[in-house]
Amino acid sequence: MRGTSFTETLYGTLRLGADGRDRRVRLDLRAEADEVLRPHRTTTARLSGRLRIAGSGESPDVSGELEISPIARRRIRYRLSFRLGGRSLALDGWKSVTWRHPVTSMTVLPFTLYEEGAGVGAGTLCFPLTTGLLPFLLGFRFPRREDPARYAAPRWDGSPGRTEVWYTTLTDPATGTGVWLHHELTAPADGSAPVAHGWVATFPREGKVRHARFGPAPWPVPGPADGFRAAGVTSTPGQLNGAAGDFHWDLTEEALDAPLFTFPRWSWWRPLLPAAHLLPAARAAYHGALHDGERTLTLRAAPGASARIHGHGNARRWAWLHADLGAGDVLEIVAATANRPGLRRLPPLVFLRLRHRGRTWPRRPERSAAGLLGVGRFSARIDGPEWTATGRTALRRIRVEVSRPADRTLALEYRDPDGSRAVCRNSEGADARILLERWWGRWRTEAAWTLHGTAHTEVGDR
Repeated sequence: MRGTSFTETLYGTLRLGADGRDRRVRLDLRAEADEVLRPHRTTTARLSGRLRIAGSGESPDVSGELEISPIARRRIRYRLSFRLGGRSLALDGWKSVTWRHPVTSMTVLPFTLYEEGAGVGAGTLCFPLTTGLLPFLLGFRFPRREDPARYAAPRWDGSPGRTEVWYTTLTDPATGTGVWLHHELTAPADGSAPVAHGWVATFPREGKVRHARFGPAPWPVPGPADGFRAAGVTSTPGQLNGAAGDFHWDLTEEALDAPLFTFPRWSWWRPLLPAAHLLPAARAAYHGALHDGERTLTLRAAPGASARIHGHGNARRWAWLHADLGAGDVLEIVAATANRPGLRRLPPLVFLRLRHRGRTWPRRPERSAAGLLGVGRFSARIDGPEWTATGRTALRRIRVEVSRPADRTLALEYRDPDGSRAVCRNSEGADARILLERWWGRWRTEAAWTLHGTAHTEVGDR
């Protein structure tokens, strides 16, 4: 199924109570509907955005609902709620569509402002046709609407020499502790029985990193249809629980965003590449409890994400980053050199996906790894505890700097299906600096983020 998303900016004035003067207003909105927009029917969309009122400040977390029904009900209704200056306010207004004045009725929005059900202001917002129409039309997207749960099912088809991973990373907002849950299925290259194993680790802001392994245990054949279930540990859509060593945990997962394909979408269903990687939900919130033998974390809406990997084994060397940037933005990077003969001496291929203001950049995963006709490929330098990734497209460029604190890093050994050894150095409490720039006659900063102890990263080699 496909949905509809678009952005809209409205300008106007607002008169508050008995103030008597008009205040300038700007409203930036993003609309998302779970179906394709059909003007002759009624479509409901979710709204999010930012409201600015001159002399009163701004609200960066506007949310609400948009009813689009220009023919069936002859109206387009906006209902928004937000906080401004400590006050909880609601905006309600609609465009009354009439064929006698089609342009005015589709672009002018009278509205009323309410506080606790009582009207406290009124105003008018307008859509600027001259400067806004073209960006508005070009901003329409019809994204796929997918169930994240479909990507939890095992992809292993019984072939030898394969590995499959379910992993979750999150940060406890109360203590700043990072958590890593890794679940893995390995089908040995010699055709012997598949095994399940994994580990759990905590990365407190102060104190030592703790971890425990579980397995190896037999992998049931046929395997579970909904995720990882082995060695007394479960990782399925919406649920993570188990015990290992001094650890025990029982968590629920709430998906907050659509799937994010780090590698090309087709690589998940057609295993032609050495590996494939995706996030069933680009962002998720975790609730529940986890005990690591020393402390108990009580998680409430802890930000993080779960990811999936399937392939032939680990890369020759690799770097990974997951960064929740706040306000719905998220960055995912996998930079890797394949372990196949002929590819081992190549520089890392960079798969970079930035979801910013509801859009994913670059639009296709291949763009960062292969460039456009071989030109403009993104690059990465993987050197010790710090690594960087840089790249650009026609109008944007990005620089990412990642640092792993030594006291919040855990080194663990992997074994590939062929028995070869690889080592990863993981930190769920890393630092990251991200600079996104856009070309407007010269390079200008579009957004910048600095993460202190909340970035999730890993560097591995052989």
